[in-house]
Amino acid sequence: MKAVVYESFQGPLTIQNVPDPTPQDNGVVIKVKATGLCRSDWHGWMGHDPDIELPHIPGHELAGVIEAIGKNVLNFKIGDRVTVPFVCGCGTCMQCTSGNHQVCDSQSQPGFTHWGSFAEYVSIDYADTNLVKLPDEINDVTAATLGCRFITSFRAIVEQGKVSAGQYVAVHGCGGVGLSAIMIANALGAQVIAIDINEDTLALAKSLGAFTTVNARKHDYIPEHITSITDGGVHVSVDALGSAITCFNSISNLRKRGKHIQVGLMTGDHQHPKIPMDKVLSDELEIIGSHGMQAYKYPEMLNMIKNGKLYPEKLIEKTITLEDAITALPNMNTFDNKGMQVINSF
Repeated sequence: MKAVVYESFQGPLTIQNVPDPTPQDNGVVIKVKATGLCRSDWHGWMGHDPDIELPHIPGHELAGVIEAIGKNVLNFKIGDRVTVPFVCGCGTCMQCTSGNHQVCDSQSQPGFTHWGSFAEYVSIDYADTNLVKLPDEINDVTAATLGCRFITSFRAIVEQGKVSAGQYVAVHGCGGVGLSAIMIANALGAQVIAIDINEDTLALAKSLGAFTTVNARKHDYIPEHITSITDGGVHVSVDALGSAITCFNSISNLRKRGKHIQVGLMTGDHQHPKIPMDKVLSDELEIIGSHGMQAYKYPEMLNMIKNGKLYPEKLIEKTITLEDAITALPNMNTFDNKGMQVINSF
C-alpha cells in the first residue's frame, strides 16, 4: 500500500510502498477514505511520544470501509463504513470494564502505538470495542474530523465540564480542538469566549458560536480581562492549546467553584506548568483532564450532527492529497490554518 512514512524524528516524510496490514483475530483492516491532520501527529513526528517505533506511519483521525475482518469479530462485517476514537481500548482491563476505554491500561492508538491512517489501509484491534458505524448522513470527510479533536472536545464540554445553558465558557486556543469546543458549548446554550492570537481564527470562532473573542496579543493579563467581561469569571474554561501560559490563564479566569478542563497536550517544557494553587484552594476550583471519548458514547454526538445541532464540516478548511501531507504535517505547529485539513485522495 502507499503511505506517508518517516524514518527519523523531525526527519523527512516520504511516500513509500509498504506491506498491507492484516487483521488480528479480534480486529479489522480498514480501507481509509479520509483522514485528518492533527497537531498530535506533529507531536509524534517531533519525537514527543515514547511509544512510536521507527519507521512510522502517522495518522489517527480516520473514516473508511472495512476491507478485511478477523475471525472473532462479531458486530461488524466487510463493507461497513466505520470510524474509530483515537484511543482504542482492550475491552478487558479494569478501566475498560468500568466503561472508561479512553484511559485503557493497555490502550492502542493508530499513528502512535502502531502504523496509522496516512495510508491506504490501517489495522484496528479489538474491533467490537472500538469501531463506530457511520450513519449515511455523515460523509467520510466529515467523519474524519471526529476521531480526535471533535470527540475530545465533546467529552470535555459535555461529560467533564457538564456545561449548561447560560454558563460562561472560555476556550483558550482556537485550533481544531478549540473550535470544536466552541461549537459544542454554543449548541448547549453557553456563552462562549474565544481566546487566540490570530484574528482570522477568531473570526471563524465567532461564526461558530463565540459571543465574543479576545486577541491575547492585545491584553497584558488575559484572566483579568475575561473576569471583567463575565462579571467574576467563567464557569468552565478549556485549555485547548496546551502551553504553560494558556493553562495558567485558563485556571486563573475561573469564577469560584469553576472547572478547568485540560485538553491540549502538555509536552516538553510545558509538562509541569505553574498553576495558581492558592486560587484553586480558596475558590474551590476543579482541575480536570479530558482524553478522548469511548466508542460506545458516540451515538449522542452523532445524533446531534444528524439533527443539525452540530456541524463539524464547518471546521474543515480544505481537503488535501496524501502527497500534500508531506509538507503540511511538519508545518502543523505554525498555526497558519484556520480550520482542519483532511486527506481524502490517496
